[in-house]
Amino acid sequence: MRRRTLALLALAWPLWAGAQAPACTVPDHVPPAQLAGLWTLTLWPEGAQETQASSRGAVLFERHPEYTAGVRGELRRSGAGNDLTAVVSGDVTEGEFHLDESDDGKTMSAVWDGVAQDCAGQLSITGTRRPAEGRGEATALRFRLERASGWR
Repeated sequence: MRRRTLALLALAWPLWAGAQAPACTVPDHVPPAQLAGLWTLTLWPEGAQETQASSRGAVLFERHPEYTAGVRGELRRSGAGNDLTAVVSGDVTEGEFHLDESDDGKTMSAVWDGVAQDCAGQLSITGTRRPAEGRGEATALRFRLERASGWR
């Protein structure tokens, strides 16, 4: 019986080992064309788990019309009592993601800093969203952006 169990484990090992999470890399640069498209968004309080999301939404990035190395887009997410929208623009350079958010399209309302990761061809971005200096919001939020299904 013991030999049979060991034989089954030996046969199953390659399947189990292959099922492990893919190795992730941090790309030095993500071109705007790779950022363009629809991304899902999850925001949660610092110190909490991502499963304790305080807001969810989406961001649609397009190539920035003036800054060719970056993207511009529209963010829509749930808020206390109503949905929130904002204009965003940013880029990924030297492995770091930077995004500026504006509620009115004129003044900065928040800044996003994070890291892009490529896990077996699936790009995701995680980091922290902080209120812009002088804004009334009190706390920073953690975020995750993931490319929506069907967008590449």
